[in-house]
Amino acid sequence: MDTTADAGSGARAGRREWLGLAVLALPTLLLSLDLSVLYLALPHLSADLGATGTEQLWITDIYGFLIAGFLVTMGTLGDRVGRKRLLMIGGVAFAFASVLAAFSVNPEMLIASRALMGIAGATLMPSTLALISNMFTDPKQQGTAIGVWMACFMGGMALGPVFGGALLDAFWWGSVFLLAVPVMLALVVFGPALLPEYRDENAGKLDLASVALSLATILPVIYGLKELAKLEVGVVSIGAIVVGLLVGVVFVKRQRSLENPLLDLRLFNNKTFTAAIAITTAGGIMSGSYLLINLYLQTVEGLSPLQAALWLLPSAATTVVSVMVAPMIARKIRPGFAIAGGLVAVAAGYVLITFVDGPGGLAIVVAGLVLSAAGAGPMGSLGTGLVFSSVPMEKMGSASSLSETGGEFGIAMGVATMGVIGTAVYRGEMTDAAIPAGVPVEAAESARESIAGAAAAAQSIAGSAGEGLLAVARTAFSNSLSVTVTVSASMALLLAIVAATVLRHAPATGAGDGEAPEGAEAPEETKEEAAVPAG
Repeated sequence: MDTTADAGSGARAGRREWLGLAVLALPTLLLSLDLSVLYLALPHLSADLGATGTEQLWITDIYGFLIAGFLVTMGTLGDRVGRKRLLMIGGVAFAFASVLAAFSVNPEMLIASRALMGIAGATLMPSTLALISNMFTDPKQQGTAIGVWMACFMGGMALGPVFGGALLDAFWWGSVFLLAVPVMLALVVFGPALLPEYRDENAGKLDLASVALSLATILPVIYGLKELAKLEVGVVSIGAIVVGLLVGVVFVKRQRSLENPLLDLRLFNNKTFTAAIAITTAGGIMSGSYLLINLYLQTVEGLSPLQAALWLLPSAATTVVSVMVAPMIARKIRPGFAIAGGLVAVAAGYVLITFVDGPGGLAIVVAGLVLSAAGAGPMGSLGTGLVFSSVPMEKMGSASSLSETGGEFGIAMGVATMGVIGTAVYRGEMTDAAIPAGVPVEAAESARESIAGAAAAAQSIAGSAGEGLLAVARTAFSNSLSVTVTVSASMALLLAIVAATVLRHAPATGAGDGEAPEGAEAPEETKEEAAVPAG
């Protein structure tokens, strides 16, 4: 195997490694940006290509489906064939698929192109993160490098709508896909010289049956959760989740029986690793309330999608700063305590948003989001760092893919869960007694379904009845937002307790070997007890 430094040496990275980090940061930013950039372009491309409602759903969803589905496989494949090699292949494939998407002539071609982009994206994400562990073996430098990676990942999702709006103002809808070409070109040109290669020479062959089982586990569950998020509660959505979970049982049993499994379940024997993955997943669930926050900005405050995206930029910028500062904090404070403190701030931000009771709460929402963003950084960057520090070097690809898969599951579950809770509260508020007099029955039924339906119905009703219906709907939706952010705040506090207790033994990165930070107990787990067998 070829690495820039021995895994255990802690050698400090030089100019080559930091330049390599810049090469890795660009595709990370692009991949996360691509998750959200399509939303503004969807009306334009749908009109141009004549996409039906079902086709529009597949255009938006297939990318995220296949990224989530292939992360585990591609992370493990990178450990076997070489992380840099897989990254280069993925970069070329992603650029090619992006060009196909930009010049698609019908919905079917665009859906197929987005599917290929998702598979290629799954090769890139775990490879970029795992290579950081090879390039930065000094704990302090590694924390900073992870912070840069996480800042690009989290910042890209927030910047997606802004970039999309700017490109659509100047170019046609395909320009949002062509953005990938120069980024991937830079990766392919500079990556070979700046990035190290690493592979596990004892990993064995890839078990194709396990690959099929992993896809049959992840894809149905993600699909079912997304359907639940659209409030499509029925045989299809619930059945898909059940089928995925049942196949997952078979997948786990097979991994335990293989000498060289696709997913080494012994990684979960390390409680630090398990806790970090669990916090990442639960953090995704907690963030599901952002769905209702975005809807509040557009339906209650009356902002356009681009205006809403611009108002979200302060929290996005705060997230980037928080992610970058967190590794510095972890040099003085144990990461478990830093994560716990950050989660308390996240909870405080959500609590602030509960004071919104209708239109005119824009300042409160933005302030609450900024406070939550300030606390989210340690959970993102330090949680990833704990995943790195708790697994052997040859398992980094698998570990990073598990971390990202957990985040994907958490986000999908969070959107579904918070969507169901918010809708239930909204519909419970929109009773017959709450509907103003003079509102037609059909308009009242539409208003009960959703805040968007209420806005459309109010426009069709002249006079005070329409204004009254919209006012009632906005109040009901604001109340549903308060309930969901209360749930998120409660989850944040629960996760803070978990982080402070389960992760309390993880040492600060500023401490020397075996040296606990001032005022802290020595860790109970030794490195030998925490290590995971490499086989």
